[in-house]
Amino acid sequence: MWALVALPLGAGVVLLVVGRRADRAAPPVAVAVAAAALGLAIAAAFRHPAVGAPLLDGLPVRLTVDGLSGLLAVTVTAVTLAVLLFSAAEFGTGEARARFFGLMLLFAGSMLVTVTAATLPVLLMAWEIMGATSWALIGYWWRDPNRTSAADTAFLTTRTADLGLYLAAGAALASGRDTTLSLEGLARADDPWLSVITAGVIASAFGKSAQLPFSFWLSKAMQGPSPVSALLHSATMVVAGAYLLLRTGPLLDASGWGDDVVAWTGAATALCLGLVAVAQTDLKQLLAASTCAQIGFMVLAAGTDATSGGTLQLIAHAAAKSLLFLAAGAWLTALGTQRLRELLGAARHHRTVGLAFTMGALSLAGIPPLALWAAKDVLLAGALETSPWLYGVALAAALLSAVYSTKAAWYLWQPAVPRPEARRIPGGAVGPLVLLALACLALTPVAFPPLRDNVGRALASAGQPDPHVWEFVLSGVLALLAAAVTWTWGTRPLPLPARAKSGFADWLLFERAAHVLLVGPVMRLARAAATFDDRVVDRAVDGSAAAAMRFARWTDGVLERAVDGTVASVAAGTRALGQWARRPQTGQLHQYLAQAVAAFTVLAVVIVLVR
Repeated sequence: MWALVALPLGAGVVLLVVGRRADRAAPPVAVAVAAAALGLAIAAAFRHPAVGAPLLDGLPVRLTVDGLSGLLAVTVTAVTLAVLLFSAAEFGTGEARARFFGLMLLFAGSMLVTVTAATLPVLLMAWEIMGATSWALIGYWWRDPNRTSAADTAFLTTRTADLGLYLAAGAALASGRDTTLSLEGLARADDPWLSVITAGVIASAFGKSAQLPFSFWLSKAMQGPSPVSALLHSATMVVAGAYLLLRTGPLLDASGWGDDVVAWTGAATALCLGLVAVAQTDLKQLLAASTCAQIGFMVLAAGTDATSGGTLQLIAHAAAKSLLFLAAGAWLTALGTQRLRELLGAARHHRTVGLAFTMGALSLAGIPPLALWAAKDVLLAGALETSPWLYGVALAAALLSAVYSTKAAWYLWQPAVPRPEARRIPGGAVGPLVLLALACLALTPVAFPPLRDNVGRALASAGQPDPHVWEFVLSGVLALLAAAVTWTWGTRPLPLPARAKSGFADWLLFERAAHVLLVGPVMRLARAAATFDDRVVDRAVDGSAAAAMRFARWTDGVLERAVDGTVASVAAGTRALGQWARRPQTGQLHQYLAQAVAAFTVLAVVIVLVR
């Protein structure tokens, strides 16, 4: 257990500290660490270890692996290994590879601590490291001001939502029910603390997982390198909020209102961000919006107590989305663009990459018999038990998955366009794509019923409703129909008002609102603080230093002379007294006798006078 979290965190810190001197060794070291972490995660998933250590009085460090965290630990480490294998072939020798791979390991390690944390203090520490490393990775090419601005926007947005987790921790402490702040003990708090804890957990989870109204920050996160997007969107930071909600299902139930808020927000995000994905003309922006929508299904599962369905959705989505982002990164390297119209026929130029991308797109679309089709029906069964209206919204969102996934595949498989300037995709970058495509195939319903049963047994506390046969048939037929219509429709414009199209393409204008209400004021405050520091604090320091120098010169010119004069006068007086004291010392005995007689005479006179 300790090795599982310490290995990637320690290796990441070492690579960051060593810096450019480790650039050549960084890729193989990172891949080896990721492979070792995968082995440890598989062992932990079977053995379910639990460890603890003292931290603060009454707040120990506790890490544990159970059914849910075991599945997530294997998913995180497997996707991290695939992404790092791709990055080792993709990142050239001119890049700061030690910094990149060190940050990636630190990022993945913090996610492992997040999924294995049993107490809020440990979760908070991992939550903070994950946010900080995501900021550094999104702004990896920090010399580009657009990328650093995007990193700032993403960080400030998620950081604002993270305050909810601190609010929840404070309320949990104030409730006094569980001094260890264990995640299992949160549901035992009494009102009003229970409601405060629930609100804090929900707010922080929505921010981290880019649910409404925080979804827009994922658009800015696309400024980072493609491997960062692949890891961030598939198995780490963006799914952390959904995982937290799945983990704290008893808290949502105990609050009496949290499960409804979570379920409807997840369904609304899946629907609205599905429309945003359909409106995108940039491949990475389409994939980013689809991430919000797909995680919306996981959040919906947490709100309807469909933990098995949400977990299966998370695992299948991690494989598909990491594959799609890595393929998009490969085309960006080869063709220098990610605009859909400029990627026409890209899959025909690089057929292996194109076939791998298509496998991920079909899985994301929910096309039978691929994994996400079955996973969605498992969690939609929970939505149907909760409310038929909720089921209807979620089913409509599932159809949008088929629309935007088919749209991306349509552009990529159009007749090939001559591309004499196209670069060759490194052979080492293709292997991880093939492995992820095979993973999407492995999670098909051929192996899905036993997989679902195993997940259900692992999550023994989850009372997952089983979907009816008609639910599988309905969603499968509708997904195939939506994909066929989308493929036939092609590039013809949708019959919607221009303002509506613009709003969806611009991520529902939430980014503009966030810049007006949050990012702009914070950055202005930061610039004002910098100006105050430069003009006031800096001048005050310079003025203090100048005053100190003037006082020192005055001290040297006035006080020092007075002190020197006093010392010289004392020394002169002492010399004079010494000379007077030496005069009686002649060495002649009769003079010493006369001096003694004179002294005794004076003493006798004094005694007589005193009496």
